[in-house]
Amino acid sequence: MEAPEDVSVREQLFHDRVRETIICVLLFICLYIVSYLVITHYKRNAEFTIDNSEDATVNKIALWLCTFTLSVSVGAVLLLPLSILSNEVLLSFPQSYYMQWLNGSLIHGLWNIVFLFSNLSLVFLLPFAYFFTESEGFAGSKKGVMARLYETAVVLFLLTLLVLGMVWVASAILDDNMARQSLYDLWEYYLPYLYSCISLFGVLLLLLCTPLGLSRMFNSCWCVFLSLSSVGGTSLWNNVNAEVLRNRFLNIQARRIALEIRKRASPWQRNLGYPLAMLLLLAVTVVCVLIVCYHVVELLFDDTAMPRGMEDPLLGAASFSMFGSLGAAVQVILILYLMISSVVGFYSSPLFTGLRPRAQDTTLTQIIGNCVSLLVLSSALPVFSRTLGITRFDLLGDFGRFNWLGNFHIVFLYNILFAGLTSACLINTLTWTVQRELIRAFGLHKLPSTVSRSTIPLRLLLANGLSKIQ
Repeated sequence: MEAPEDVSVREQLFHDRVRETIICVLLFICLYIVSYLVITHYKRNAEFTIDNSEDATVNKIALWLCTFTLSVSVGAVLLLPLSILSNEVLLSFPQSYYMQWLNGSLIHGLWNIVFLFSNLSLVFLLPFAYFFTESEGFAGSKKGVMARLYETAVVLFLLTLLVLGMVWVASAILDDNMARQSLYDLWEYYLPYLYSCISLFGVLLLLLCTPLGLSRMFNSCWCVFLSLSSVGGTSLWNNVNAEVLRNRFLNIQARRIALEIRKRASPWQRNLGYPLAMLLLLAVTVVCVLIVCYHVVELLFDDTAMPRGMEDPLLGAASFSMFGSLGAAVQVILILYLMISSVVGFYSSPLFTGLRPRAQDTTLTQIIGNCVSLLVLSSALPVFSRTLGITRFDLLGDFGRFNWLGNFHIVFLYNILFAGLTSACLINTLTWTVQRELIRAFGLHKLPSTVSRSTIPLRLLLANGLSKIQ
């Protein structure tokens, strides 16, 4: 009697594994198609329609690798939202026959696949794509794709040895035992340590870019709202230099775009849509800051608030939010909102404006740089969200094995910095917006550029305003 039961159990495990594989493959195909359409929209077509078939082949291979990396980035962004929503669906339909495919094994497998492909893309695929496009073959060798492939393989091998040596020396300085273990067991100790360093860099990058993106999004929405409300004229002065003329040209061009938006916008958009969008951005940002502040207090009194790894996810047992399904939906919205804000802040930063993609005019080198940046940001998003307490869903797989996650001082300081930077950027944006509108209301924006508005006394500002009122 035990043999048939054993066979049925093995058959069930086999069918479950096949089903999970099919679901993962279908999901990846969908992400790959979307990523390919996005990259095709931005890539420069001249690099792929050249007469040299060798360069065209190399560029196509690099483009396929970039598409693969971008699809992995999108998958990393969707990890936490899919996990949270899957748990809520299983809570709502615990006995549903059609939801049996949605289980903890599938979610855990998705986390492991994204972690593996993220490592593969960052360490091998994207460096290979860059060196492959820049290679020409060794001197004296026969030209062709294979010659460039050999050169790329050699350069990538030397670079891998260099990076491995640098990180091994760093690990030896920090922990001698771990350095010896990583020397003998590369996969078990060294690669997780390397990815832990990359993840820490990504989390720090999110800490800097997210507040900047929140401020930039709110400021842009406010400017659009004002441009729809009233668009004033500009005055040009004779004693201006080339830089001032350029700024005024850009200002006039922005006003022209605002007038076109105003012409196309309906009264509902002008009077209801944009004000609601601005209020919604402000509300989501304030909720995010309040959650982080609550998490800071929670860290002081509750050890379970610390981010940790989870080996066996118990989906469908309990909600990961104290407010149930509504709270879980808010968590998903906040996670996606933080990712969008970080991308906006990244491309708004003066250090990375050169990477900003342009439709049909982005070089292949820029595409590779954008894929690296987006992969670093997206792969750090689950750790970022859990560290800030946006969700209580613990990290699965190797995402929870990062060395710095168990350090209370790092996590506590990170939450304090995020709350402080986000509040400062938001307050600064609001105060500058109010000041700009006061200057415009009092007519001081028509002053020549040689007059500094910051030197205008408050009494003159008030007197000018009172005279306008009278």
